[in-house]
Amino acid sequence: MLAMSIENLECCPKLDPTLWDEKDFTWENKKFVRDRVFTLFYVPMNFGAVIKRLMNKVEKNGAQTPDYLCLSDHTSKWNMDILLAVDKEISDADNVTLSGNFISKVYEGDFKETGKWCSDFEEYVKSKDLNIKKMYMWYTTCPKCAKKYGKNYVVIIAEV
Repeated sequence: MLAMSIENLECCPKLDPTLWDEKDFTWENKKFVRDRVFTLFYVPMNFGAVIKRLMNKVEKNGAQTPDYLCLSDHTSKWNMDILLAVDKEISDADNVTLSGNFISKVYEGDFKETGKWCSDFEEYVKSKDLNIKKMYMWYTTCPKCAKKYGKNYVVIIAEV
């Protein structure tokens, strides 16, 4: 697993999609810090500023961000909760944990394909005789890094 901090983060680490594509896993009290992003019809408007704010809190607490995992929970077309994975509780932050069985699948391409990806993911989960309890999106790179790497990977992760 990859652990990132502000000190060694150029921008977005390159994702190895084989680690997340069509995987089933269990989390037991996996630690995250949560913050809120303003969205305009689901398009994040201040994502970068929120990530910087969270990363500063993580760094201030001497913590790491395993896999640089950051889950997006689109709560409405006006806002989105983000959950940044951490290796310990962070002071002055909204600390949350996730526990349960999860499934993931990796997609690659333009964000306009999100609707197609979600439909495909729902069919994939059904094909395994599972039901989605909660679904998250992991936008693994910023647009600049997606261009640098030549790939725009998005991982859909769902509690089942």
